Amino acid sequence: MLLICSSRCGGTLFRALFAEVDLDSGGEYVDHRVTQPAYVCLNCNSPAIDLGEVPADMAAEAEADEPPTVTDILCPVCETLVQVEADMECPNCGAPLEVG
Repeated sequence: MLLICSSRCGGTLFRALFAEVDLDSGGEYVDHRVTQPAYVCLNCNSPAIDLGEVPADMAAEAEADEPPTVTDILCPVCETLVQVEADMECPNCGAPLEVG
């Protein structure tokens, strides 16, 4: 986790907005967990950004942007060479095609 202030005020203290804190019967701190990652800068009250999440978010976005794999298959029914993605039908005869 690497939190920074979105307004770049230089603040170094942040508050988790959606956190659960566990206490014992005497009111002493036992544990905590963040239920939703949202933070605010305590210096200027601007939203904080977790730069530690950026590489994972960029990788997920790049994976989602990759074009689907297209394969040339000979249709077993009409024997037409067609380009298909996974589990599509032949555009000529409608026969189901399996990409192996």
